[in-house]
Amino acid sequence: MENQNLIHVEVAYATPETQLMIPLDVLEGTTIQQAIELSGIMTHFPEINLGKNKVGIFSKMCSLDTILREKDRVEIYRVLLADPKEVRKRLAAEGKTMKKGTAV
Repeated sequence: MENQNLIHVEVAYATPETQLMIPLDVLEGTTIQQAIELSGIMTHFPEINLGKNKVGIFSKMCSLDTILREKDRVEIYRVLLADPKEVRKRLAAEGKTMKKGTAV
């Protein structure tokens, strides 16, 4: 493996309690899914399911077969328990507003 064929990327996942960012050197042409698997992050967070969790690069949604570029940060997003739009609609109907993640 020659160094010019390697790129540096990171794989990140966070829960409300903790976050983990794993730096990796991978071959050019590596996909998001391959980088996630190579990172071993799913051993730290067994709740990650690549069939359900969405992924992205720097907050931009991507598919698992997206080819990575130098210094990309792969982000694995948690499955939402509630749709934020629906929560806001329900709160508005009740005359409440959201403030820092809580209903006021």
